[in-house]
Amino acid sequence: MQHVARDALPRRIGSLWGMLLALMLALPALAQAPEEPDALGERVSGEVLQILKDHQSNPGSAEVQAMVKEKVLGHFDFARMAALAAGLSWRSATPAQKAELTEQFRTLLVRTYSSALGKFKGQTLEFDPQRKSEDQRKAIVRSRLLHPGAEAITVDYKMIASTSGWKVYDVSVDGVSLVTTYRDAFAEEARANGVDGLIRMLTDKNAALASDGAA
Repeated sequence: MQHVARDALPRRIGSLWGMLLALMLALPALAQAPEEPDALGERVSGEVLQILKDHQSNPGSAEVQAMVKEKVLGHFDFARMAALAAGLSWRSATPAQKAELTEQFRTLLVRTYSSALGKFKGQTLEFDPQRKSEDQRKAIVRSRLLHPGAEAITVDYKMIASTSGWKVYDVSVDGVSLVTTYRDAFAEEARANGVDGLIRMLTDKNAALASDGAA
């Protein structure tokens, strides 16, 4: 059995995932209001950044974890994200393996996201009008993370409409896709050790993050 280094998981993901916060915390209102995703993100960005400021002293606290689970998890299509990230491995996975992959991927993103919260200090967000697909089922919301004295960072959110509101299924930061970046690391592990090996890699990574206090 080959062993793929655990640091093969993208190191930049912490920063990518942290940048999702502005839209992630905005999404809970979407099912309750007829606002479009871009208008919603712009309206609540100030409130979200205030939340970050309030929690920046201890981003890995249980309180922040609870905030993530309550406000974020229901508004991401983690199964779609896991399927896209797993690529060909998803097709050969059993239903049980797919469920475990989704759960471990969700846990990884939440833990990484929580550890990135403290990086938000003094930033502001600007949103552009969304772009929707012809069938109106998908949308891309583009935003720019602005920080005094630094170059703006472009963050694009890919969203899909569902019966329970819009769901995020990918994000790109300065053109780098979260899902695609993970796909490269996942493909390497799956080729070496199969779907079970990929699950073990994610499980081990989550355990390491928890022991390091990143949870």
